[in-house]
Amino acid sequence: MRTTAPTGATAPRVVAVVFAAIAALLLSLPSLAPPARATTAGIQATHGLRAAGGLHVADGKLVEGSGSAFVMRGVNHAHTWYATRTTQALADIKALGANTVRVVLSTGDRWAKNDTADVANVVAQCKRNRLICVLEAHDTTGYGEQGGAIALSRAADYWIGVRSALAGQEGYVVVNLGNEPYGNTNAAAWTAGTKAAVQKLRSAGIHHALMADAPNWGQDWGFTMRDNAASVLAADPDRNTVFSVHMYGVFDTAAEVKDYLTRFVNAKLPLVIGEFGHNHSDGNPDEDAIMANAQTLGIGYLGWSWSGNSGGVEYLDMATGFNAASLTSWGRRIFKGANGIGSTSGEATVYHS
Repeated sequence: MRTTAPTGATAPRVVAVVFAAIAALLLSLPSLAPPARATTAGIQATHGLRAAGGLHVADGKLVEGSGSAFVMRGVNHAHTWYATRTTQALADIKALGANTVRVVLSTGDRWAKNDTADVANVVAQCKRNRLICVLEAHDTTGYGEQGGAIALSRAADYWIGVRSALAGQEGYVVVNLGNEPYGNTNAAAWTAGTKAAVQKLRSAGIHHALMADAPNWGQDWGFTMRDNAASVLAADPDRNTVFSVHMYGVFDTAAEVKDYLTRFVNAKLPLVIGEFGHNHSDGNPDEDAIMANAQTLGIGYLGWSWSGNSGGVEYLDMATGFNAASLTSWGRRIFKGANGIGSTSGEATVYHS
């Protein structure tokens, strides 16, 4: 989500995507006209040997060290603003059937830094709850458009700085380079910026599965990620990068959802839906189509978010006041509805050994 820093004791505010940009998108989208599709010849089904013992990409899918395909089914938790809620939140999220949690962290550039000890504690709690842990650096949100946002290169420095908390956790942790790392300004820079960040981490000895969020505030309405994902994957020495699209108002029809997801599957490029909601101020996402197509195509999804939203999008809370006994309509939909977490999630096999 696009966010601004909380003030005082207030929760982080979630700000709507720029209406003018979205309006321009809806007027200019070529609908389902088939643009050029990225090709993955020569890079599919390969990955660095150092990554093979943990979560890694093979034949366009995220798989575990055992070779079993792993399909994420989970939600986001805003740890960096609600650290005191994390212990209970992870236990509740697991109890409702999730196999993954995406955890919001800060590099210290925009919000209080989550240091090495805190990251290690988050990982330990994920493992205690038998959850795969997607760790994301939130300070990159809207780089180039939102004041204070940092570049992916700076986020890479953060991950290198906390790498001792990540060491040996390749089977349990996915490193999400940076949340929504480009806004709508200079989104084309995403390709080179993502390649450089990936290579920086590999050179530093970090061989986890990496996750790269799309530009355009995560929604990739300009198709920069879709059309350049193959080259980014090829630039990763480990061939171990997964791509993440955030589905809000841009994805308000079943046709748009299916088209976007199917193109990645057909190109054998690994994709997850790293964020989505049932409603949003920039339009009404088609959550039914998102969840149904994700299930049909074997694509992971992580809904936004467990609790703590404010600034007019409190409806995105799944649990009222972090209370698992008081699920909202969105919480009931994603956990207990058709194609929901409760009926489609499978626990990671790494926890069965």
